[in-house]
Amino acid sequence: KEVAVPAAAPFSLNEQRLKDLGITKRELEILELIAQGMSNREIAEKLFVSENTVKTHSSRLFDKLSAKRRTQAVQIAKEMGLLP
Repeated sequence: KEVAVPAAAPFSLNEQRLKDLGITKRELEILELIAQGMSNREIAEKLFVSENTVKTHSSRLFDKLSAKRRTQAVQIAKEMGLLP
């Protein structure tokens, strides 16, 4: 017997939360790549920036999210509607 499973609603970025926290487009881009499991070096190569630039953006992002580490930042961002 088939069981119908409702489709999840498409992800909608919480723009207001993003604005309230002051997260930049670049910081959000880095957050998305962190969520995909990429290392700082991989992110730097993908975005054509230095690894130190990635670390700086990540550090600012963690401060804005009150996160101590990458996994915590991703979890908080999901709860806030910043990541699917």
